Amino acid sequence: MQKVNHARIRPTRSLDLLSHREVAGLLATNEEVFQVFRQCALAVLNTGNDQDDAAQLLQDYADFNIEVVSQSRGLSLAVYNAPSTAFVDGKMIVGIQEHLFSTLRDIVYTHHKLTREAKFDLQTSEGLTDTVFRILRNGDIVKPNIAPNIAVCWGGHSISEYEYDYSKEVGYELGLRKIDIVTGCGVGAMKGPMKGAAIGHAKQRYRDGRYIGISEPGIIASESPNPIVNELIILPDIEKRLEAFVRLAHAIIVFPGGAGTAEEVLYILSLLMHPNNRDIPFSLIFTAPKDSADYFHDLDDFIRKTLGEAATNYYQIIVDDPPRVAQATRRNLEVVHSYRRKTKESYCFNWQLHLEPDLQTPFVPTHDNMASLSLDPQLPPHELAAQLRRAFSGIVAGNVKAFGIEQVAKHGPYLLKGDPHIVGAMDTLLQKFIQQRRMKLEAASYKPCYRISA
Repeated sequence: MQKVNHARIRPTRSLDLLSHREVAGLLATNEEVFQVFRQCALAVLNTGNDQDDAAQLLQDYADFNIEVVSQSRGLSLAVYNAPSTAFVDGKMIVGIQEHLFSTLRDIVYTHHKLTREAKFDLQTSEGLTDTVFRILRNGDIVKPNIAPNIAVCWGGHSISEYEYDYSKEVGYELGLRKIDIVTGCGVGAMKGPMKGAAIGHAKQRYRDGRYIGISEPGIIASESPNPIVNELIILPDIEKRLEAFVRLAHAIIVFPGGAGTAEEVLYILSLLMHPNNRDIPFSLIFTAPKDSADYFHDLDDFIRKTLGEAATNYYQIIVDDPPRVAQATRRNLEVVHSYRRKTKESYCFNWQLHLEPDLQTPFVPTHDNMASLSLDPQLPPHELAAQLRRAFSGIVAGNVKAFGIEQVAKHGPYLLKGDPHIVGAMDTLLQKFIQQRRMKLEAASYKPCYRISA
């Protein structure tokens, strides 16, 4: 693999105007946080390369390093042994340069604000929501006085070519209707809608198209930002990342995916089924090409068996019809616009949504925590959905996140146990994901990171 031995770059959009005290705070960041920044920076520099093994990426670039350099006019970054694909004729690609400073802002600068200035409340639900908002505001993601216009697109990174093409067609139809796109920022069903929307926006001469990528340190190394992303934000953990999605979203569209997509679906269903949220309009559409129609049939069947028939009232399934998806999304955006204007709710951040602690508190996928999940049909459906979300989150960690991969290597597969009906439905769905090669890019050699016991 080719590497660029050394490069010095300066800020463009993020951190381009800092005081001497703020620069000093960045330089004083502790080693643990800086290593997180190093790993995330490497993922950003790896943009455009299809690889979802975080441990392998770190091994391939074990000699990679990055330093914050203080200057009287601000700061710069010194980069050593970086992937050559991040450069053209010796100069770093501008989009990657912007993302690199976004990473510095979200990992190091935000940590400085969290710890040194202690201005964030991480102990209460309201405080956690406030933290998510302020991180998004610091990244210039939340923008006031813009009518609801954001479609969050969820889906897998390990998908077939025709599924990718379909997600691109949907994105194109959304772009023709001047709808902005938010995804998890990686490849596959995260890249397709953005790429399609970019073409639709261009045809409509819509020059302010937003392609927002939302990531977190544990996943970014396995889902490097795709080249279409023009606004990157990195939340501290998966729970804050998911909350950022739903607080920003005016509509959500789900494409086929694997365990990560199931986690996202369970998260939004847990939220929508909560009694406090049932009167808030929220558009949730599942869509797939004709040849993948069985995917949502299987997911729908899983939801019915675990959460009950009532859970299916919160989404609609549209098969092989990109214009219809975009038309339904535009109609739903108008409903959201009307509701928020009537209730005087913010257009850019949905403060009204109620989140339970299970959806906000970071879940660490240790073997004990995974085995202790309450997969019990006696739980209220929204609580069971939150527990199932954590189970799938742990599987994602075991598949592609450095911590989870390390845990499974040390202690063997995670054990998931619970009610036979619930875990049986989980096992059936996961086996189909494996058969359809949706768990990892290197699907042919996939070895399950979990085992299920009733």
